[in-house]
Amino acid sequence: MEMEKTTAENFRAGYVAIIGEPNVGKSTLMNGLLEQKISIVTSKPQTTRHKILGILTQRDYQIVFLDTPGLLIPKYLLHEAMMEFARSAIEDADIVLFMIDARDPKADASVDRNAAFRALKDLTKPVSLIINKVDLVDKKNLLPVIDFYSKKYPFKEIFPISALKRDGLSDLLGSIVTQLPLHPPYYPDDAVSDQSERFFVAEIVREKIFEKFREEIPYSTTVEIVEFREAEGKKDFISAEVYVERDSQKQIVIGRGGAALKEIGQSAREDIEAFLERPVFLELHVKVREKWRNSEAWLRRLGYRSS
Repeated sequence: MEMEKTTAENFRAGYVAIIGEPNVGKSTLMNGLLEQKISIVTSKPQTTRHKILGILTQRDYQIVFLDTPGLLIPKYLLHEAMMEFARSAIEDADIVLFMIDARDPKADASVDRNAAFRALKDLTKPVSLIINKVDLVDKKNLLPVIDFYSKKYPFKEIFPISALKRDGLSDLLGSIVTQLPLHPPYYPDDAVSDQSERFFVAEIVREKIFEKFREEIPYSTTVEIVEFREAEGKKDFISAEVYVERDSQKQIVIGRGGAALKEIGQSAREDIEAFLERPVFLELHVKVREKWRNSEAWLRRLGYRSS
């Protein structure tokens, strides 16, 4: 459906990629800029696995944010797919936000940031440095960080922010808008993402697994929605399969007497109902899929690779 804005000569629209190492707060930043939760957020690194699109439309501009997996050295085919999502986001973007954690020893020469900086190599589009979690450090400690990064790359602007507290986001947003190209909107007014409800439901279940378990369990786990049935006057029926790589992991996810899986399901159902704004019946099953993270066939089936 075409909107009246498409004929406005001063309308601005463009893609903004949010990139950086794992666990620096990229998803929290996008959710904060959108003022609604699109990307799942946990305290663990490598939570985001896809390129997740969030759309902010106002009277005279539209920003299409691209939340990306954390930049890392791949150990599995899954990691390679995640890095491809990040690379494609950078290629698609008109503007790049390179995000770091203010608490990390970035100015320490012994810390290897080559994997992250390689993503910026040869870029001709504007790149801003976003220093997140500044509320957790003494402001005087920011100076060597800013100095270190300023010498590593010619960033267009530098923004110290707290994505969680939404401090500094107004200035960042204002800067983004001024850099957007003149262009009609890419999406309708009411669009907030290009992903389906099934995708977000699976992500919510995966978020609860990340929150519940430690060490290898979250990283060995993925979620597939096998049935999503809406019924007039009744609760939506959702059946999801949780895949792990080993029988021992299956037992942990299920828990004694099914207690762990029940806890995951209840927490996920509450968030799913809030997201969909309607009641649902959520059914979870745990299955073993050995080495799914290194299987091209499973990565294609689960949407991590193009079919």
